[in-house]
Amino acid sequence: MIIGVPKETKKDEYRVALIPVGVEELVKKGHTILLESGAGLGSGIPDGEYSRAGAKLVGDVKKVFSGAEMVLKVKEPLRGEYSLLRENQIIFTFFHFAASKDLTERVIRSGVVAIAYETVRDQRGGHPLLTPMSEVAGRMSIQQGAKYLEKPMEGRGILLGGVPGVTPAEVVIVGGGIVGTNAAKVAAGLGAKVTIMDIDLDRLRYLDDIMPKNVITLMSNAQNIRERLKEADLLIGAILIEGARTPLLITRDMIKTMKPGAVIVDVSIDQGGCIETSRPTTHSKPTFMVDGVLHYCVTNMPGAVGGTSTYALTNASLPYVIEIADKEYERAARENPAIKYGLNIVKGKVVNKAVAEALDLLHHAN
Repeated sequence: MIIGVPKETKKDEYRVALIPVGVEELVKKGHTILLESGAGLGSGIPDGEYSRAGAKLVGDVKKVFSGAEMVLKVKEPLRGEYSLLRENQIIFTFFHFAASKDLTERVIRSGVVAIAYETVRDQRGGHPLLTPMSEVAGRMSIQQGAKYLEKPMEGRGILLGGVPGVTPAEVVIVGGGIVGTNAAKVAAGLGAKVTIMDIDLDRLRYLDDIMPKNVITLMSNAQNIRERLKEADLLIGAILIEGARTPLLITRDMIKTMKPGAVIVDVSIDQGGCIETSRPTTHSKPTFMVDGVLHYCVTNMPGAVGGTSTYALTNASLPYVIEIADKEYERAARENPAIKYGLNIVKGKVVNKAVAEALDLLHHAN
């Protein structure tokens, strides 16, 4: 199979979908890799390393798309790339269709086979390609939150962990999954007072067992969220429903009760966000103020640390890339349910039920 790896075009996105060792493994199996020159530079990987691994460097992204049977990306195709999509071509990337009907309709019209990293699901119900990026985003959420709590950044002017004799910050995390757990670990390690909320009592029991004493668990419901937000210095939105738009759990009326200069980091923004006042931002312009509360809603948080995120992602994605390349997507999906779950749109038909329901589109059984 001919596999194309373009340079990411999303603003401030520094990841790349394939590393040199992945090229080497695929070339050994008889596949051809077309890599756009400079695709790995944001992750600290020069073109020469790809060449030595067997990739063919291409200077024009149009040639990458036109020559490839499967295109590997990190982020969804942007408007400038829509015209490059070819019928029957496989696109393997993060799509997050539920957050954008325009993207979904363009991909439907293109006739490509869209396999979404975020809906690939293993036998244990986990999301092996989403998990490493959720780990990065969860840890980054506290790093960014601590920074934006500083007064020059328009925050409250407090240190997350406090100092002896001064109360530490109150961190409220809505969602106890991978993002929330990693956020809680980092916040607790810095000395903050942390509340982590979820609707799954078994998950809360598990978190209560493994977390340090400065982390408390609380059932997630409107009343508890409302009460905790009044005390919160930093709020982390960490909700995920596979394939679907994130539910809006936190209303603007709740935000109005937060302290002036409090900070929100909505990690759920890729899937639409779990906070009514959230809207997508970029690393270049990451924040905005609503009702005196600073919002950080960057849609590709892990992209800022490409040197870590690229390796974390490709460690997980390479086995699936190899399987799809070796078997073609139809056989790979038949033989590996994880890949079947990854299929979102196939040649104009929406085959992921959650995506279809989120956007009120016709669902075709896969």
